[in-house]
Amino acid sequence: MRQKSLIFALVRAIVMRPSLWITALVEAKRFVPDDWLRRKPYLPIPDPDMIRFRVSTQYGDSESPLVVGLVVGDVLTWLRWCKSENRNRRRS
Repeated sequence: MRQKSLIFALVRAIVMRPSLWITALVEAKRFVPDDWLRRKPYLPIPDPDMIRFRVSTQYGDSESPLVVGLVVGDVLTWLRWCKSENRNRRRS
């Protein structure tokens, strides 16, 4: 699977769910290294090693092809969980 098609599918899925917009932005910021402006390609993208680690721990192998629908569903589930946890943290 191409990375661009996965990113497009994720963005599209999140855009269609306005209730997750803020949570998605907060979580995306947590994945981006603090010094992204000092390193090429000067874009706020996550560290590839961290992405490989996350894929490996979630799906068992960072080199196996990912199914777009499965990944999108997992990310949406994770964002809903993050939103719930953030809300619970604010209450306590």
